[in-house]
Amino acid sequence: MGTAVPGGGSVLMLLADPLVKQSVQKTAHRDASTMTENPANQPDTLEGHAAHAQQASRTGALGFAVITLSDTRTEETDKSGKYLKEAIAAAGHQVVRYRIVKDEPSEVAAIVQSALEDSDVAVIITNGGTGIAARDTAFESVMQLLEKRLDGFGELFRMLSYQEIGAAAMLSRAVAGIANGKVIFSLPGSTNAVRLGMEQLILPQAGHLYYELHKHD
Repeated sequence: MGTAVPGGGSVLMLLADPLVKQSVQKTAHRDASTMTENPANQPDTLEGHAAHAQQASRTGALGFAVITLSDTRTEETDKSGKYLKEAIAAAGHQVVRYRIVKDEPSEVAAIVQSALEDSDVAVIITNGGTGIAARDTAFESVMQLLEKRLDGFGELFRMLSYQEIGAAAMLSRAVAGIANGKVIFSLPGSTNAVRLGMEQLILPQAGHLYYELHKHD
């Protein structure tokens, strides 16, 4: 039996009417055509994400802040910081801030907060301090500043790390999120880990993330 509708008929009876049937078919065809012509209307499909990524590619060069957390590194010995600056430039973006700061929560929070207030900065990347040692405080320092978390970043980063280093990937507390209209990523200090995060996750999605954050501005 069909579902009851106002007036005492049924859905089945309505669909049996040639005019109603024709109208339903036209509407379905129009909706299908619209989705095919404009994949961006399908954000949960591969085509929809590709369309969004294409739109995001028009954001152009982004300003990056690179912050290395270390008690011992200098600009000359900061291999991960050097790689980050080179990779960002090679991708067509700009490094507008670069700092090395001791792994002290108050100092890290102050440097990140300063970058958040810089209008030239769109993306902030910290490296170092994401482990579980007593001096590893990046996670706590960054988390307190986030307005929204991007849990998928840490999950994907550890999944990719597991493929390279096995179960030791669980020791990483790499994290990402949103604050003051900017994206913050906290990576481990290892250059291999930094390269993994940049090549597989951050650089491919930086423009897309920035576009999604500001598309309604």
